[in-house]
Amino acid sequence: MSYFQASPKYPKFVVILLLSFTMDFGFTEASTICNTNKQPTPLISFLEKLQQTGHTTYGDSKAFDPKYFMDVSLKFNLVKTIEAFDKLPKLNNGSVSVHDFERFSNNFLNKPGSDLVYHEPEDFVPEPVGFLPNVENAEVRAWALEVHSLWKNLSRRVADGVVENPELHTLLPLPKPVIIPGSRFLEIYYWDSYWVIRGLLVSKMYKTAKSIVHNLISLIDEYGYVLNGARAYYSNRSQPPLLSSMVLEIYKKTHDLALVKQSLPALLKEHQFWNSGIHKVIIQDGDKGSNYTLSRYFAMWNKPRPESSTIDKETASKLLNVSEKQHLYRELASTAESGWDFSTRWMRNHTDLTTLSTTSIVPVDLNAYILKMELDIVFLAKTVGDKCIAEQFLKASEARGDAMNSVFWNDKKGQWLDYWLTHSNKCEEVHRWDARKQNQNTYASNFIPVWIELFNSDKVIVKKLKRSLQESGLLCDAGIATSLINSGQQWDFPNGWAPVQHMIVEGFARSGLKDARSMAEDIAVKWLKTNYAAYKKTGTMHEKYDVESCGAVGGGGEYIPQTGFGWTNGVALAFLEEFGWPQNRSIDC
Repeated sequence: MSYFQASPKYPKFVVILLLSFTMDFGFTEASTICNTNKQPTPLISFLEKLQQTGHTTYGDSKAFDPKYFMDVSLKFNLVKTIEAFDKLPKLNNGSVSVHDFERFSNNFLNKPGSDLVYHEPEDFVPEPVGFLPNVENAEVRAWALEVHSLWKNLSRRVADGVVENPELHTLLPLPKPVIIPGSRFLEIYYWDSYWVIRGLLVSKMYKTAKSIVHNLISLIDEYGYVLNGARAYYSNRSQPPLLSSMVLEIYKKTHDLALVKQSLPALLKEHQFWNSGIHKVIIQDGDKGSNYTLSRYFAMWNKPRPESSTIDKETASKLLNVSEKQHLYRELASTAESGWDFSTRWMRNHTDLTTLSTTSIVPVDLNAYILKMELDIVFLAKTVGDKCIAEQFLKASEARGDAMNSVFWNDKKGQWLDYWLTHSNKCEEVHRWDARKQNQNTYASNFIPVWIELFNSDKVIVKKLKRSLQESGLLCDAGIATSLINSGQQWDFPNGWAPVQHMIVEGFARSGLKDARSMAEDIAVKWLKTNYAAYKKTGTMHEKYDVESCGAVGGGGEYIPQTGFGWTNGVALAFLEEFGWPQNRSIDC
């Protein structure tokens, strides 16, 4: 076919991607390598050793954060640093005295965050023209402007030293300024960035939003996919793929064709990543005689996550052999790839984290994101006049939509349900459909496909989803709970998270059904009220909230609750743009 020839319009690697397109649309199957594991760099290996020593030195407490030790940078080359470290006098348990450890740290290490410098966003103004015109209440408007001003607090650029001496840093040398989530998260994160961008667009900060996209594209250019975050130790996995959604939202506001043209090759490469090798799953429905191609999370890693190495080793300590531990380490990293780290959603035994089985689950939300990616690519390709790519991805989206309805949809519950595979890490294995393998537990992720126009434009489906959500037990006084199971994990009850609220609310709000939009607005109002109450109480926006009580901050998980906070700020502004706030509506709980 002539449109597969390399040209200025189609760079060589794009042609290769098209030729190896992995969906079942008559294209050649890509040759794939399964269970490929990344290897830690010498710097990461040393910092893990430093982390372990810090753990034995300071002890196990909530104040000890293993990520801290992975985010330091070196003042001297690695050889000199290791020599000095190895000379520290050590006790039998591997610890050193606090005095010696801190003296070494001061002499040889820079603190986390020192390789970032503050960046004044060029497109920030205290009150943008046309900012939230439908927010009539003065108190709410004043708060919205405070949230808007937080973009300045979270704006950074990579220090010149990272570019000049990348071997001394785990921070990656991104080319453009960044918006960080906040607190311990001192680097850009993949799926966080979508809601950061939604907020930046409300704030009319289009240049800053585009910079984030350029940074993510640079990661695809370098690695073939967007990393979990912009650290060398995150190269073993990605995160929920929302780059196409970012590009689409920016285009809708700016009509920047150059950005679309630059993004398309990267989006094709990312689509290939999620639809080949270890991520690709085939479900066969014998009754229908159909094979459905879907995707799963699967990290390229079977070791402790470097940023949580001491925690992962402790989690795996009760397992008996090396292969069991390696399997658990892969599951831990794969769950981090999902963004839902951690939740009973991925566990065979809800009280035992070692039963994580994320690679044996075909997730509803991941496939919804990839379906949206395919539909976004159709739109973006048409925008730049690329009919061939548009036609291919229209077929891809139709096949995935059919697969989602066939494999995930449960008409009795009125939800899409995650699908469990048998214990298998084989590549390209065909799994036979079995209705009993749908996960019958209720999670907020079961409703995320409503975010996509293909589903929220189906009035019959929306009515069933609305009734199902209202009867699910997930709707609480302060928003949507992530699950119904109070496990102590942060992606379970009673926590609610900004991105989950946003996708479900936006889907129902844009369905065209008046009562569905009314329910969506009610959820958004509750969420905004809890954000505001916690903000007035603590002076900060939070990573997650306890949706049982208005103004309560979320908890659980392997680190202390964080503030800042990029995606929470973005969703608050997006909700205020979508629904406004009448003069006579109180913001108080």
